[in-house]
Amino acid sequence: MVNEDYIRELEKKHVYGTWRYEHTWNPVVIEEGEGCYVTSLSGKRYLDLSSQLMCSNIGHHSQAVIDAIARQAEKLCYAAPGFATVPAALLGQKLAEITPGDLNKSFLTNGGSEANEAAIKIARLYTGKTKLISRYRSYHGASSGAIALTGDPRTQYAIGMPGVVRAPDCYCYRCPFGKEYPGCGITCAEYVDEIIRMEGPGTVAGVVIEPIVGSNGILVPPDEYVPRLREICDEHEALLIDDEVMAGFGRTGKMFCIEHWGVVPDIMSMAKGITGALFPVGATITRQKIADHFDQPGNLFSHGQTYAMHPLGCAAALAAIQEYEDKNLVEKAAAMGKVLEGRLNELAEAHKSVGEVRGKGLFWGIELVKDRGTKEPFVTRKQKFEPNTLKRISAVAMEMGVYVVNIINILIVAPPLITTETEIDEGIRVLDKVLEISDKEVV
Repeated sequence: MVNEDYIRELEKKHVYGTWRYEHTWNPVVIEEGEGCYVTSLSGKRYLDLSSQLMCSNIGHHSQAVIDAIARQAEKLCYAAPGFATVPAALLGQKLAEITPGDLNKSFLTNGGSEANEAAIKIARLYTGKTKLISRYRSYHGASSGAIALTGDPRTQYAIGMPGVVRAPDCYCYRCPFGKEYPGCGITCAEYVDEIIRMEGPGTVAGVVIEPIVGSNGILVPPDEYVPRLREICDEHEALLIDDEVMAGFGRTGKMFCIEHWGVVPDIMSMAKGITGALFPVGATITRQKIADHFDQPGNLFSHGQTYAMHPLGCAAALAAIQEYEDKNLVEKAAAMGKVLEGRLNELAEAHKSVGEVRGKGLFWGIELVKDRGTKEPFVTRKQKFEPNTLKRISAVAMEMGVYVVNIINILIVAPPLITTETEIDEGIRVLDKVLEISDKEVV
């Protein structure tokens, strides 16, 4: 058996990581996954309470997806995107069926950043405008265009692209306007209208949102927010671009998060749950009016990638979507989400360091504060990559056999959609213990 310490040091020496100080990294080496659990090389089992990076929606071993990849690999592993393939055609058709409204034609990529890069280019090509409005607390990817849209501490390390204007967030717990819902008049949405008017409607190609902000806090908008953005975009002839990379594919108890508000975006990007993370795939789907535009002579679809429409990825996505349907995973996520919500609210009552819990379905955040009255956070955005209380909480939880993601001042609780009440209770018992760490630091 290969020694875990040896593999850990070997990877640290030869492989760069993501968003970390290399000298501080001391990872568990995982070798196997099954259901809602992963197992280390040394044999220790961990409950995955965050679906890794909120992407392992169908669990860590889906035989149906594995078999689909193997069958496709026996036939055709790769085709240049100038060719058509059966899995790409079928996946495009399937995405048109399961997405809301008249979203109908997709560009198929290798992940979420690339899906958002395609969305940027499509929006600019279609509208002939250049500016895009995104929000300060957002994450849209690590490539140049996607990270330019991102409002996140990580942007200080990258040079993005011009033409991005940021708007304040729909963050009711810490309203940037100092107001309280419902008497706020949804100022966060109305301010987007003001931004477009001041920038010039003729210059704004689109407004880019995560319908529920993911890694920047699990920010759930008021019910009026997304419909109002749809109205604003329509008034100013700007596109509404919906980043469902993290919130899509059943995560919130709907196939796509934006369906909670009955809104159809003009462009939707997706990844992560499209294959349950069993294979790297993303997609950018557009409404029919955009597809019609590029069907006109002279309107070049000026975008492409070597691995676009990858046959293995498309086969994996088709099989994963079939798993969602056959096992009623979206409906199960909605039902288990109510169980999780109840348990998290019990934690909030029991622990004075919990400022707020918020979410939908199986997509929840626990925001920790030193003082409930002042809402002083344990971790600020500038301290995100430094040693801090939340990192310590996650580390102790890991020692106790539960993996939970911490980002800035939030613990993200987002188990796979196949989770059971027993597994939720197992995770909550550990969270109940580790929150004693932050309770001791409350002012």
